[in-house]
Amino acid sequence: MSKALVVYLMAGSETPELAEAAVEGGADIVELGFPFSDPLADGPVIRRAAERALAQGMRTKACLECLGRARERLGPAVPLIPMTYASLLEAYGYERFTADLRAAGASSLIVADLPVGEHRELPRVQLVAPTSTDERIALAADTTDGWLYLVTLTGTTGTRDALSPALGGLVERARRLATAIPLYAGFGISTPEQAGAAAGLADGIVVGSRAVEVAEKGPGALREYVASLREVLDG
Repeated sequence: MSKALVVYLMAGSETPELAEAAVEGGADIVELGFPFSDPLADGPVIRRAAERALAQGMRTKACLECLGRARERLGPAVPLIPMTYASLLEAYGYERFTADLRAAGASSLIVADLPVGEHRELPRVQLVAPTSTDERIALAADTTDGWLYLVTLTGTTGTRDALSPALGGLVERARRLATAIPLYAGFGISTPEQAGAAAGLADGIVVGSRAVEVAEKGPGALREYVASLREVLDG
C-alpha cells in the first residue's frame, strides 16, 4: 500500500499556487495553517511564517478565502485540511467556523490545542503524542476524522537531525488501540531519509517546517522537494 504524504503550508496570498505545486510533486493531502499569534505547538519556522501571514492581513476570513482558492486549484479530490488553535475558533464562533469551512471546501480540521473530548461536533483529525495515555489514544481514535496524527516527539514543530526514537513505541500503542485507522506521523520529519524511516513505521507522514522553508523559494522548489519525499515513500 502506498504511504500517504501530507504537506503543511501557511495560509497566504501565494498558498493556492504552492498547494497545487505540492500536489503535483506527490502530496496526497494539503494541511493549511491558519496563523495564530501564540502558536504553542509550533517551532520557529512556522512561528515566523505565521507572523508574516498576520502582517499580510491573514485573519480568519482571509484564510477561508485562501482555502477556497486552493480548493478551486486542487479540485474536489485532494483533501484540504486547515490547522489552527482553539482561540481562533472561540473568537469566530464554532458553528459559524464549521459552516464557513465547509463552504470554502475544507475536508476536515486540525485544532492543535483543543482537548480530544471537547466539541465533538467538529469533524477533526485528532493528535496523540508519546506522552498520551492509552485512554486518550483510544478516545482520539474513536473520535478522529479519517486518520490519527501521531506527534513523534514532545515539543514544538521543526526540523530535527534524526527521527524521534519515541515514534516506534507510539505506533505500537496506537496500532493496538486503533486497529482500523491510518496512522500518520508528523513533527520533526524533514529529509527524505527521515520520511522513509517514519513511513516504515506509520501509514503516512506529515511534513511541515521544512516544506514551509522550501515554499519560500517558490512553487518549483516546493514541487521538487515534495517529489523527493514521494520517491522515497514509493521506493
